[in-house]
Amino acid sequence: MATANVTKLDFYEVLSVSRDASDQELKAAYRKLAMKYHPDRNPDNPEAEEKFKECSEAYQVLSDPEKRAAYDRYGHAAFQGGAGPAGNPFAGGFTGNPQDLGDIFGDLFGEMFNMGGSGGRRASRVQRGRDLRFDLTLEFEEAVFGAEKEIKIRRMETCLECKGTGGARGKQPVTCQACGGRGQQRFQQGFFSVARTCASCGGTGSQIVDPCGSCKGQTVVQREHTILVKVPAGVEQETRIRYQGEGESGRFGGPAGDLYVVLSVKDHKFFERDGDDLHCVMPISFPQAALGTELEIETLEGMATVKIPEGTQSGREFRLRGKGVPHLNSSGKGDLIVEIQVQTPSKLTKQQRELLRQLGDSLVVENTPTSRGLFEKMKDIFS
Repeated sequence: MATANVTKLDFYEVLSVSRDASDQELKAAYRKLAMKYHPDRNPDNPEAEEKFKECSEAYQVLSDPEKRAAYDRYGHAAFQGGAGPAGNPFAGGFTGNPQDLGDIFGDLFGEMFNMGGSGGRRASRVQRGRDLRFDLTLEFEEAVFGAEKEIKIRRMETCLECKGTGGARGKQPVTCQACGGRGQQRFQQGFFSVARTCASCGGTGSQIVDPCGSCKGQTVVQREHTILVKVPAGVEQETRIRYQGEGESGRFGGPAGDLYVVLSVKDHKFFERDGDDLHCVMPISFPQAALGTELEIETLEGMATVKIPEGTQSGREFRLRGKGVPHLNSSGKGDLIVEIQVQTPSKLTKQQRELLRQLGDSLVVENTPTSRGLFEKMKDIFS
């Protein structure tokens, strides 16, 4: 049986770069291919694993100036027999720059990724406290004019017994036995030695073996806290008020989180809000609309007078300046807009019917269909 002659691909072709490619171009090409074919991204894919090995071998050789010079002169023969290190270039250990591969895989896996190195970073024990949310319901008038409200929240606060250390009084954390205080555990994965956060200590490098009796080693305990919320005038639905540092306490000296008070405003019995303007509907009778009148209307700050001129049509709006909602964190106010609705009586006495009949005989209206625009012009003529 004939033996197949397998020829290795040219390293430059593997990385898809020219023979005069710079170190930066080599690194960028390898980074792209390594991220594409890495076994973690292609589980149970032998073809991807093989391509990953090819591009890793190519980069390992071409990123080393001496190995690259030998490869450029002798090709693959430079690493076979007496021309160079026997077998796979990785056999003698990685002799190039270990930081290159660490940089390449650092943002891909979010952890230190070395080849044969022993570096690693211990995770910080310091943790910021969680932000909290409190939903506060206001009356309509409280949102308009502002208010002060006391609220009670339950939050995690630094344990007074251990002062946030998590250990019993006088006891200090000890070095984690699982990782030896490094905060990381190393695992072999193919050609790579992968450093991962220690599961026993969470990357801190230490453990609490004699926990505090009050917080059980958690460094924080739950307590109820009272806060005075000052609601400014003019707030709206879903307005958020932030209280910095009033969230849960941080751990191991970390800063506290924030408290967000989210406001919900109840509806008014007849006012509707549109920004800083208020809207309401005022019903009037036909004689009031035809003859004109003065009406007393309730505002949020007392009574006000609205002058209705003769011939006012249903749907007309009257604006009362400065009778609306105060501008939030600013001077001035919105307006109150009153819409007039002329009411048609549904029940009439005999005398009222006769009077309206006489009035109707004296008013001439041509009852023929017309466009909306023409109808509006006719209303202007009658008003």
